[in-house]
Amino acid sequence: MSGADLPSSLGAPSPSPSESEAPDGVLARAAARFTAWAERWIPDAFVFALVATFIVLVAAIVTLRHKSGVLGATLDAVEIWGNGFWELIPFTLQMALVIITGYVVATTRPVYRLIAALASFPRSPRVAIAWVALFAMLSSWLNWGFSLIFSAMLAKETARRLEGVDYRAVAASAFLGLGSIWAQGLSGSAALQMATPSALQPGIRTIVDGGGKIPGGIIPLSHTIFLWQSLLSVVVEIAIVTALVYLYAPDAGRARTAQSMGIELGASPLDREDPPVKGTPGEWLEHSPILNLFFVALSAIYLVRYFIKSGQGLNALNLNTINLLFLTCGVALHGTPARLMRAVKEATPGVWGVILQFPFYAGIAALIVKTHLNEKLAAWFVGISTPKTFPAVIAIYSAVLGVFVPSGGSKWVIEAPYVMQAAHDLKVHLGWMVAVYDLGEALANLLQPFWMLPILGLFGLKAKDVMGYTFLVFLVLAPIVLLLVTLLGATLHYPL
Repeated sequence: MSGADLPSSLGAPSPSPSESEAPDGVLARAAARFTAWAERWIPDAFVFALVATFIVLVAAIVTLRHKSGVLGATLDAVEIWGNGFWELIPFTLQMALVIITGYVVATTRPVYRLIAALASFPRSPRVAIAWVALFAMLSSWLNWGFSLIFSAMLAKETARRLEGVDYRAVAASAFLGLGSIWAQGLSGSAALQMATPSALQPGIRTIVDGGGKIPGGIIPLSHTIFLWQSLLSVVVEIAIVTALVYLYAPDAGRARTAQSMGIELGASPLDREDPPVKGTPGEWLEHSPILNLFFVALSAIYLVRYFIKSGQGLNALNLNTINLLFLTCGVALHGTPARLMRAVKEATPGVWGVILQFPFYAGIAALIVKTHLNEKLAAWFVGISTPKTFPAVIAIYSAVLGVFVPSGGSKWVIEAPYVMQAAHDLKVHLGWMVAVYDLGEALANLLQPFWMLPILGLFGLKAKDVMGYTFLVFLVLAPIVLLLVTLLGATLHYPL
């Protein structure tokens, strides 16, 4: 990517000349009004973490006060919160690396040559916009951090190559993987947390264990994202969203192109040159592929031995192996340490939200588990649900909560204690409930612009420019998800 493009992808978006114009169509106009309201009234996601901490702390004090009075309960709750605050440090780094390694792979020259080839395929604006949506979803199944950057680059390259492409619509398409199937894929936070022993607190594992029903509280990927029901859900969502995007995409006559919006697309990233090498021994090492090849060989040997010794096939995938796989690909494809370091440096500003917020969610989870609030919340869900309706209830709840807590991994830390407890109580397949959570959580990204921010700057757009389209996808996809989780859930049996 050009020097101007990459830094701006993680910075403040430039003003869009289209801000005063509402998109065509009743639903799109309603979405524009919703976005304007959200931008005015909804604060940053970190504010929600602070508010949630206060609310859960008060609930914990109320729960504990009968034992030691208000003062004692307050001190006990604060101690629980403080002890739990740092319990997810390994997971915080793991999630930050999901973003970084995805970005590292997407910005390699071989991958961008693939992007350029894909961008040259469509011959009409409507096909191009649906084409970007399709590959946004397919790539998000592999890795959502990779998809976020890969799809944005594909959308921008498509706009460079094909006249008459609506810039707002193609930019919105780049985000649809995170608004649909990402959490059902290989980087789905909740599924990987359930399969990775270090990714959840021991208290949550005990709840999932259910008295030995699920040993160790570990749920392998074969019982979450690799269930045939989960894979079928992915196929259905991809087909419906791709068709929907093709139908709503403006044709060339109604399109708002990048040029008409006054947005400069710049040169192709393939034209970017490496800085000159001065020839010192240190710089020679930075620009030599020798060390990269050594790391790739080392990592490849480890990963092959790991999968062979595990004897579990794809079930051996977890956050650590996913991140190492992507890092190894990035090191290999960048070729030299200098290119790799530049990519990592450009990616790191995008992880500040994860680093700042996750400890707060760990503290919230500790309060929920150690004061037994999870049991009260589970009892409430059991009271309003039956085994057949429970998946739909949780999908709706996860989507609503996701608007205010826009992080699948940290939100699962909060939800897992009472969702898993209720699943045991109602005798619902626990692995499917992880998939249900994922399907509902992804819908929230169509309404919440938090994860759009890293790429909106690359496009030179604001959230209101694209959320008319993402809101329309939400209106169509939400009832389909509720139908899927209900019908497919009926084919599974407790506990796994």
